Amino acid sequence: MEFRHVSVLLNEAVDGLNIRPEGTYVDGTAGGGGHSAEILSRLTTGRLYSIDQDPDAIAAVTERFRGDTRAHIVQGNFSDMRELLRAEGVEAADGVLLDIGVSSHQLDDGARGFSYHEDAPLDMRMSQSGMTAAELVNTADVGELSRILSLYGEEKYAYSIAKGIARSRENQPIRTTLELAEIVKENVPQKVRRDGHPARKTFQALRIAVNRELDVLESGLQGAFELLQPGGRLCVITFHSLEDRIVKQFMRDKAQGCTCPKDFPVCVCGKKPQVRLITRKPILPSEEELAANPRARSAKLRVCEKL
Repeated sequence: MEFRHVSVLLNEAVDGLNIRPEGTYVDGTAGGGGHSAEILSRLTTGRLYSIDQDPDAIAAVTERFRGDTRAHIVQGNFSDMRELLRAEGVEAADGVLLDIGVSSHQLDDGARGFSYHEDAPLDMRMSQSGMTAAELVNTADVGELSRILSLYGEEKYAYSIAKGIARSRENQPIRTTLELAEIVKENVPQKVRRDGHPARKTFQALRIAVNRELDVLESGLQGAFELLQPGGRLCVITFHSLEDRIVKQFMRDKAQGCTCPKDFPVCVCGKKPQVRLITRKPILPSEEELAANPRARSAKLRVCEKL
């Protein structure tokens, strides 16, 4: 299947990098290469390092940018970008772009197990290696499953769904996406079934857990910050509230200066701001973009600049 991914907030995100034509930039989540291509279009002698953990994405961007000496393709997780780029001889960058979450290709390729609309092995691994979603749902106890669904999916009926999963796997292992979707459907109230697909939050939660997405995001943000040189910018696109909360707090913490009590006559903490917030509020997709790509509806872009 051809790797297809519609880049969300394309111009807004790349504009946020404030690109210098001779600079060094990192697309930490290359996907199909949409953001990478736009960055390359603004470079002259600069360099771009496109990172992705998905072998399908690596194959797609390698072919897309074949022959472009400015483009360097690196397979790995963006949380390891400092080490990955050091191996390429890069110690600092002028900008880092992160587009967090599952790609259109991963959703549309039923065989990858991300979708509750098509029957496929229950996989959900972005890197195509490590623990699968099937292994998780068949081995985690009810308490752990309930915690995952509640924390990562913000699922109101997490415990009921977790109990239903446990009952079902007593008869036989849960192996496919539609098996799981049906279990979820059977363990939520009738009214929930009328409000979108009842398995949406469960699938989101399992995907986040399988790929350790929130842990990866936190370490990736710190790695990107350390990689940036002064004046360099970090642009992050998120797709749900948990991710956006982490990015918002990270940037706010880095932008925070003195934390001494207000009645102190002089600062004794010595804390100085490390970034300047370029976006006080997140940038959202335009009505035109939403009409063309409904999957962009929950996207938020935040940008900061290293001081």
